[in-house]
Amino acid sequence: MNIAIVGTGYVGLVSGTCFAEMGVNVTCVDVNQAKIESLQKGEIPIYEPGLDEMVLRNQREGRLNFTTDLASVLNNVEMVFSAVGTPPDEDGSADLQYVLAVARTFGQNIKKYTVLVTKSTVPVGTAKKVKAAIQEELDKRGVNVPFDVASNPEFLKEGSAITDFMKPDRVVVGVESEQAKELMTRLYRPMMLNNFRVIFTDIPSAEMIKYAANSMLATRISFMNDIANLCELVGADVNMVRKGIGSDTRIGSKFLYPGCGYGGSCFPKDVKALIKTAEKNGYKMGVLKAVEEVNEYQKTVLFHKLAKRFGGEANLKGKTIAMWGLAFKPETDDMREATALVLIDLLTKAGATIRVYDPVAMNECKRRMAARPDAATIASQIVYCNDMYEALLDADALLLVTEWKQFRMPSFGVMKKSMKNALIIDGRNIYDAKELADAGFEYSAIGC
Repeated sequence: MNIAIVGTGYVGLVSGTCFAEMGVNVTCVDVNQAKIESLQKGEIPIYEPGLDEMVLRNQREGRLNFTTDLASVLNNVEMVFSAVGTPPDEDGSADLQYVLAVARTFGQNIKKYTVLVTKSTVPVGTAKKVKAAIQEELDKRGVNVPFDVASNPEFLKEGSAITDFMKPDRVVVGVESEQAKELMTRLYRPMMLNNFRVIFTDIPSAEMIKYAANSMLATRISFMNDIANLCELVGADVNMVRKGIGSDTRIGSKFLYPGCGYGGSCFPKDVKALIKTAEKNGYKMGVLKAVEEVNEYQKTVLFHKLAKRFGGEANLKGKTIAMWGLAFKPETDDMREATALVLIDLLTKAGATIRVYDPVAMNECKRRMAARPDAATIASQIVYCNDMYEALLDADALLLVTEWKQFRMPSFGVMKKSMKNALIIDGRNIYDAKELADAGFEYSAIGC
C-alpha cells in the first residue's frame, strides 16, 4: 500500500515512520526544503525516544521517503494524510490555513480516486471545508475526479508516541463512504489482527472525539490541582485524597496527579479551540473555561510558594534559584506552553538569577530566550548548567518543574552541600516529605 503524509512535524513524522514500520510505503512531504534535506540525511528534527533508529531503518529498507513535492507523488498513492499544523489563531480558534492549503494542492493535482485523510487536530466541520476546497479546485480544472475525505485523529503522547501508535488504546476513523472505509480498513488491518480497537464513525464525530478526549484529560488535571490548592488551605494531604478518590472504579487514578500545570502542543490549544468552536455555535463551555483558568494560575504556584517563603516577591531580587526541568513533560524537548517559561518570566522580572538544567530541552530553552524582545536584558539572569547538581551551586532554593527520571532519586547529601539554602519546592510531588526532613531539607509540594 502506498500513502503520502503531508507535514513532517511531530504527528506527521511519527505517523509516517510507524506506518512504514508496518510495511506501508510512505512518502513524507513538507514545504520546508531544509527540513526535508535533513531528513533525507537521517537527521531527526524532534526528540522522541526510538524514533531516529526507526526512521533510519525504514529509509534504508526503502519504505520511507521524503520530498517537498506533493504533486509528484499523488499518482502513486491511494491516500494522503494531512498532518500539518493547526496553531491557535489570535482568538484561540484553530488556524486552518495549512490544512486548506493541502486540500487545494490535492484538488489541483489528483487524477484518480484518492482519499484525503485529516490527521491534524481540527474543529468539527473542517472536513466540509476541506471537501469544498478540493471540489473548488477540481471545478477550476474542469475535471470530475472522484475522491473522499476522512478523519483519523491522532492520540500520541510525546515521549511514548511510538508505543501509542503501534499499540493504541483505539484508532478512530471518520468516513462517509464504503470505499474510504475499505481503504482505511486495509491500512489498519495489522492492528485489527492484534485486536486493537478500530472505531469507525461519521466524520464530525471523529473530529469531536479528539477534542473531547484531550479536554477531558485537561479537566481532570485542573480539577485535581484545584483540590490540591484547597487541601493546602484546610490541612488535608492531596496524595491521600488522590488515592481515596482514584480507588473509586467510576473515577480511576489516571490524570489525577496534582502538579504545576499542564502544557505542550495539545491540551492548551485543544481546550481553547473547543471553547471557540462552542462560541461560534452559540454555546458557552463553562467547565472548560474554568479548566483553562485553573491551569494558567497553576503555572504560577511554585513562584508564589517561593515568594511567600522569602517574605514577598521583592525579597527574591538577588536570589539564586535552581530549576530542574524545562520541557513541559519528561521524554521530550518540547517547551510549548511549558510551566518553566512562566516561571522564568516571573523570576527574571523579580530580579532573581536562575540556574537551569534539563536533560534534553536546554537548546530549545536557549532558542526561545534568544527570540524574546528582552533577550539581552535577561541573558545575565539565566545560567545554563551542564548537569543537575551544577544547577544547585549556591542556590537559595530548588524548583522541581519536570519529573524526569534522573531527578527522582538524587543524592540529597550532594544537594545539601551544593545549595546555599536547603529548600526544595516540588512541582510534581515526586519526593517524600519525611525523607527530606530527615536529610535536613525544608520541603514544600503541591497540595500537602
